[in-house]
Amino acid sequence: MRTAVAPFVEAGIATQGYVDDIVRGAKELGPYFVLAPHVAIPHARPDQGALGNGIGVVRLAEPVEFGSEANDPVSYLFPLVAADDGGHLQALMSLAELLGDEGFYVGLDEAETAGEVLDLIREKEGGL
Repeated sequence: MRTAVAPFVEAGIATQGYVDDIVRGAKELGPYFVLAPHVAIPHARPDQGALGNGIGVVRLAEPVEFGSEANDPVSYLFPLVAADDGGHLQALMSLAELLGDEGFYVGLDEAETAGEVLDLIREKEGGL
């Protein structure tokens, strides 16, 4: 989880406290971020250290069990950071539209580079 969110700290759009809050939330609240079959969206509240907006994409080499009976195992992580509640909700809505497209997962599985993933997202967003 930390590895998936670390780029936000490196990019200056989240503090280490934001990352720590995600991990703490997972330990205390369970798999609240496993929101769909095979999909986790790790995130924390904006006031926990969000300095900007961003969404990451991580395709796991081996699926991970987070303890979500309905949605495990997780194959895709989409870490999210948003500096305010409005940005947070907008990012979740945009992501939900992508995740509702079965072709998006096929494209993720076929992508071999970060550039191909970005192209896929741009293509799918253009069709929404």
